[in-house]
Amino acid sequence: MQTDNAHPAAPAAAATASQLPQVTPPHGHPRNPGQPLDLDWVARVQANTPAIERRAATLPGRRSVKKEYQAAWLCKAVSLIDLTTLAGDDTEGRVRRLCAKARQPVRPDLLHALGMEGLTTGAVCVYHEMVETAVRALEGTRIPVAAVSTGFPAGLSPYRLRIAEIGESVRAGAKEIDIVISRRHVLTGNWQALYDEMREMREAAGEAHIKAILATGELGTLRNVARASLVCMMGGADFIKTSTGKEGVNATLPVSLTMIRAIRDYEAATGYKVGYKPAGGISKAKDALVYLSLMKEELGLPWLQPDLFRFGASSLLGDIERQLEHHVTGQYSAANRHAMG
Repeated sequence: MQTDNAHPAAPAAAATASQLPQVTPPHGHPRNPGQPLDLDWVARVQANTPAIERRAATLPGRRSVKKEYQAAWLCKAVSLIDLTTLAGDDTEGRVRRLCAKARQPVRPDLLHALGMEGLTTGAVCVYHEMVETAVRALEGTRIPVAAVSTGFPAGLSPYRLRIAEIGESVRAGAKEIDIVISRRHVLTGNWQALYDEMREMREAAGEAHIKAILATGELGTLRNVARASLVCMMGGADFIKTSTGKEGVNATLPVSLTMIRAIRDYEAATGYKVGYKPAGGISKAKDALVYLSLMKEELGLPWLQPDLFRFGASSLLGDIERQLEHHVTGQYSAANRHAMG
């Protein structure tokens, strides 16, 4: 994909096991412990932008699923959503309603007709201030709470406070932490600084899983995206994520293809699987289907599970519910009938 030459075999994971928590979670694959920073590998990473863009442009028209197959894929998409509210006017009431929607994302009669009772979203994602509220609202479920952290969305607050924020969210009950990297390290090619930052954030999170937000719309080139993806995975990221949702350009198919192939290369070299989360701008059911087909083609079925793939979205669920209602009843309902709570 992005490399000029085949990269060397990565050092054994045992070399870093004492430095970062290594946990084998219930889903079965061992957690990525990170690897020593290999600057030669990073330097070899390239991105053929015209080729990536050509491949991405073919994706929306290459795969089409209809009828019960489409309904099944859309139910799968629901299970992969990080249902999100990251607004300045968030209240406890809004978060509780969002959590109720995560518990029951689609009307019970529709799920019964589809044979999908018990379907939930993959997680609920909130600011730190709302973590405890979300944890209480989701008590008795297996839905984790994800907290955005480290000076989200710009990542420019004092470094010690960014690290402390991770610990505070974990103590409040967050099982996943979405951190933002310092974009300047990528833009200046300071890969050592990015690696050190990623490892310290991973250590601060303990057993909570880390999603590293690259803010790809601000990184300039696909080569920067590919290299930043690799360095964050070397640093121990459990997921790499496109965007905060607050940038001018968020998740795109070329960026996704670049990051997904970095994940594929990393697994081939180290044996460790890393998850992927596109976020921002994915609001239509048809877009979710494109991303699912991309994941299946590039990484295979293991990456169609919540432990390795998530959508960062808020409005996507409403459109999926409309499509599922049409499948069951033959009629489209108004979007306002599918509110978040």
